[in-house]
Amino acid sequence: MPSIVAMADTHGNHERLVVPPADILVHAGDLTGFGTREQVEESLAWLQSLPHRHKIFVAGNHDFLFENEPELAERLTREAGLIYLRDSEVTVEGLRFWGAPWQPRFFDWAFNLDRGEPLAAKWRLIPEGVDVVVTHGPPAGYGDRCDDGRRVGCVDLLEHLKRVKPKLNLFGHIHEDGGQWHVGPTRVVNCTVSECTLPPTVLTL
Repeated sequence: MPSIVAMADTHGNHERLVVPPADILVHAGDLTGFGTREQVEESLAWLQSLPHRHKIFVAGNHDFLFENEPELAERLTREAGLIYLRDSEVTVEGLRFWGAPWQPRFFDWAFNLDRGEPLAAKWRLIPEGVDVVVTHGPPAGYGDRCDDGRRVGCVDLLEHLKRVKPKLNLFGHIHEDGGQWHVGPTRVVNCTVSECTLPPTVLTL
């Protein structure tokens, strides 16, 4: 099976990150600090420069250009030869990836949705049979504990992971709670690199 190197929350500090080799690179959002066009272009150029055969990413709550000017952001992504997922899927190396940027409302950042039906409607879009679900935010109870003890993960995402049963759920967003857990057959991984102070996570399915 193909190997995956996963990361999130580089926040523009990517030049100091050592990225291990793998067949597929996945970035689970927060490429930038504030999602300006300049920051997005710089981060996409960095991803483009890496030697991995396939590069897949979702936007995060700091990546405002992808929310405010989606056509521009997606054009820049295509020109860089990268795969951007927003409520969409792609098959790579025989694996079906589905990705989305949403999280429960978190201060005044991008891709916020209210808990309940607004988020549930997004997670209902996850199709049966996908192998890897890439989200920016965590499911409730896994990799979602903030420094102050609050858990901010999404209950509805957790329920739909139980429905779909993917092999992997990759996410970031909460820098303080990186790690790996299991929800039934699904390995859930907070792959944050916390502004490039932590290493990426290498996985083999």
